[in-house]
Amino acid sequence: MNSDAPLLVIVDAANVVGSVPDGWWRDRRGAAERLRDRLAAQGVPGRAGPVEIVLVVEGAARGVESVAGVRVESASGSGDDRMVELVAEARGRDTLVVTADRELRDRVTALGARTAGPRTVHG
Repeated sequence: MNSDAPLLVIVDAANVVGSVPDGWWRDRRGAAERLRDRLAAQGVPGRAGPVEIVLVVEGAARGVESVAGVRVESASGSGDDRMVELVAEARGRDTLVVTADRELRDRVTALGARTAGPRTVHG
């Protein structure tokens, strides 16, 4: 593991937003922006030390801007594929992928990442 780099936290925006039935489907982009803003303000609850947060958005949420503390990656195709690419690029670095998607969990753990469910970032 690259101990010099902060923990990389990759958040599956669609999966995390979709885990709370709060009307997100009426405004997917706004829901992704609210998640981004909450992550920027609160970080990842229960995680001590520096973290780098990457929020992966797709579909109607594409184009959400990055803010201080949260880099937003707009997937040109599948958000899952983009998250797998990010994990592969970070190989050797402590990486946590936040999603409830079982197939995605299998794909990223095969590359050495750890996973956690959406409640990890809901606080």
